[in-house]
Formats: sequence, structure tokens, C-alpha cells
Amino acid sequence: MTHAPLSPDLAALMDLHPDVAAALQARQPVVALESTIISHGMPFPQNVDMARGVEDVVREHGATPATIAVLGGRLKVGLTPEELHLLATDSSVQKISTRDLPVTVALGGHGATTVASTMRIAALAGIRVFATGGTGGVHRGAGQTMDISADLLELARTDVCVVSAGVKSILDIGLTLEVLETQGVPAITLGSEEFPAFYSRSSGFRSPLTVRNEAQVARVLKAKWTMGLSGGVLLANPVPKESEIPAAEITPHIEQALADMDALGLTGKDTTPYLLGRIVEITGGRSLETNIALVRHNAAVAARVAAEYALL
Repeated sequence: MTHAPLSPDLAALMDLHPDVAAALQARQPVVALESTIISHGMPFPQNVDMARGVEDVVREHGATPATIAVLGGRLKVGLTPEELHLLATDSSVQKISTRDLPVTVALGGHGATTVASTMRIAALAGIRVFATGGTGGVHRGAGQTMDISADLLELARTDVCVVSAGVKSILDIGLTLEVLETQGVPAITLGSEEFPAFYSRSSGFRSPLTVRNEAQVARVLKAKWTMGLSGGVLLANPVPKESEIPAAEITPHIEQALADMDALGLTGKDTTPYLLGRIVEITGGRSLETNIALVRHNAAVAARVAAEYALL
């Protein structure tokens, strides 16, 4: 059984890396990886080192990595070392969500893809599993600002499993879980009854659903999509114990970063990159180390989920 080929119209917009194309053709496990974390989530050179390291982790666990971006208006599924370096260093690379994809493609721009736009491109390419750091969600104060990440709506409509360390702890985790429930998105935690909070294993919120291992995740995905229940799955993978920053320790730093952001008047898509960068400054780089550790951990889990799903 082979992978369905891209339509001629889509093939005219998309470049599959040869390794990714071969893996998809042979029905071998592939893991999508986002690029916003490279361009807007970490400083250089840690960002490019992280990107290469995460791809290596995916390979070590039996899957083919497919880092996704838009370069020169082309949908890129799997990147060369030169393309990774461009994303890590070129200030013209924009942070793009699903909303921005048609304009970036049509005008030939460079775009680093968020969780939402990575999901959409992965689904177009036929990739079912995606590893990231943390997903977006409902921002604090959303009752006034209506600032809710497009990641949540993309999870409701795109058939991809997103492996993350929970939603970013700068967000309103309780309201995010409520929106996911309303949208019919299974929010499942791997190996824990508590939903994680990115830097921390504990969020104070019980996980809506729990699984024990990657094989169970694969069976969930198979059952969901076989029943015609469209949309994605959020698999929350708690940060390793040795790498976490406990909630009691990171919360004051997050509050400080939020206050600093409010003083600057930042809104919209500028908020998350600012907050993550400010928290790195406040923690003296410790949060960056945790961020890298959790991304690598998520990549390993995603590769194992993809491998189990391929067997089904």
C-alpha cells in the first residue's frame, strides 16, 4: 500500500524533501516539526542546534523528520541544512499561521510555521503526527481581548496528532481545556492524570483523558479517524522530571514577563515570542534549557507514536 500522490495543483506549490517523500511512499513513520520555534522561539545559534538535534532524535526513534516552513513561497516539507540555517538567521522570515499561508505563498515570502500552519501543511502532505514544544491556547484576559490561538481551531479541523508539553504556561490553561472540549478535541496526557504546563509537569488541572503508552495513542488515532471523527488530537507529554522548572518557581517569572509585556503594549502574534524570550532573560537561560529538553522529549514520543500508527 503506497501513499496517495499529491494532486498536480498542490504538487506545484509543495516541495517534499526526498527522504520524506520516500518514507511517505513506503508508508514509513514520518514526524512533522514546526519552524516558528527556530525563527522566533530561540536565539541563534541555539535555535539551529536545537532544530538539527530534534531531527536526529526523530531518526534515532525510527521515524523520518519533516521540518515544515514556507520559503520563497514554497511549502517546504523537510528542510536542507542550508534552509534550516536561513530560518535561524534571516530576519525577513515572518511568523505565519494558517491565515497567512495563502498570502505568503502567493507573494513568494518566507514564513516560519506555527502549530496551526504546520498542522495544515503536514495534513496536506499526508503526515499524521507532529511534535512541537508547547501549543497555543486561550490567552490570559481573553474575556476582554478575545485572544485565542488559531492552534485550537486547527486542532478541531485537521487530522493530525500534536505532541507537546501541554499548552504554554503563559496561557490560561483551564480555559484552553474548556475550548478544546467544546471543539471535540481529545486532550490526552501520556502517563499522568494531571495536565502538564510546558516548563512544569504540574498545572493544577486534571487531564481530561490519559493513556499509558504510545501504542495506546496510535490506537486512539486509528479509532478516531476510522469513525469519521475529523480533527486532531492533542497529546500532552510532561517535561522530563530532571528538566522541569516546578510551577511554584516559574509562576512568579511568568507574572513578571506578563507585566513587562503589558507595559510595552504588545498584542497578537508578538506576545508569545516576547514572553518566551523575556522568561529566558529572567531565568538566566534556564527556561531555554528546559524548552530544548522538552522539545527533544516530545520528538522522541512523536516518533514512537508515528511508528506504532504505521503498524496499524
